[in-house]
Amino acid sequence: MAEPGGSSRTELPVALDAMGGDRAPGEIVAGGLEAVAAGLPVVLVGPDDGSLGDTGGLEVIAAREVIEMKDDPGRAVRTKKDSSLVRAAEAVRDRRASAMVSAGNTGATMAAALLRMGRLQGVSRPCIATPLPVPGGSHSVMVDAGANSDCQPEWLVQFAQMGAAFFTERYGTARPRVALLSIGEESSKGNQLTKETHVRLAEGNWGEAFEFIGNVEGRGLLTGEADVVVTDGFTGNVALKSLEGSLKTFMTILGGVMAATEETKAASEVLLPGLLEAAAPLDPENTGGAMLLGVDGVCIISHGSSSRRAIVNAVRVGHDLAARGLVDKIAEAVRSAADGL
Repeated sequence: MAEPGGSSRTELPVALDAMGGDRAPGEIVAGGLEAVAAGLPVVLVGPDDGSLGDTGGLEVIAAREVIEMKDDPGRAVRTKKDSSLVRAAEAVRDRRASAMVSAGNTGATMAAALLRMGRLQGVSRPCIATPLPVPGGSHSVMVDAGANSDCQPEWLVQFAQMGAAFFTERYGTARPRVALLSIGEESSKGNQLTKETHVRLAEGNWGEAFEFIGNVEGRGLLTGEADVVVTDGFTGNVALKSLEGSLKTFMTILGGVMAATEETKAASEVLLPGLLEAAAPLDPENTGGAMLLGVDGVCIISHGSSSRRAIVNAVRVGHDLAARGLVDKIAEAVRSAADGL
């Protein structure tokens, strides 16, 4: 679709928050430069006083304030209007950028995107869609991964609609399998929220949008038995951080075993190449970050410790999803569901 000034979404750059993340600005700017070298358009957002270091001639949208990790998200977005996060969201709103990427304060990223880009018509609450690695190289997606701690059943139903549209566009799977995260596979298991949501999803006519397959337990998050796993933001964020911690602990244990004796060291030299290849899909640096669904623009939320490799992947995901018209697809999914398909 043509944008003001004759540009298409594929030609517009991705607005990269150069001041967001634990390793900003150096690693973020380096990621932006590597993304450009890979053929992806990028515009940096941050101070234009030279403090970003060598920007390789990339355009910089000036922003003289920074929202810190410790800042209250809502207050910071309202008071730091010249922050890199707010300016990045405004760049998408004003069609100066096709998408925004930030590894900064997650709550502030959500607030900036919501307040500056606006909410899609009919969306009750935006949600975070986070890719979950599945051994073998595929992925599933969890929604919500942290945007809404307290939810209502109708919101979770809408998360399913938006999550399914996102999964189809990102991974190319028609009619993805949607499951509800609960404490048991039976429809009678769970709290009041999951039970009521289960009834609504089971009774809904979702047509070709997605297939509801019932409940999935926490142990099934990385098995690929569901393409989209739906939950409230509190449960989703706890589950996500638990998975991250478990994987790190396992890798620490494995490393200790490999280095324990001369025999295990010798064995590790043989096994390590295969283990690294198998573990690659589990590395969050390769996923490109999570996406905020339900706002009128593409917003990619990267991990706070993102390296330049993670930033390149995030920029690639943001650019590709904008080019595919993901926001329009999500709006259509919500509209179709409201019309009863």
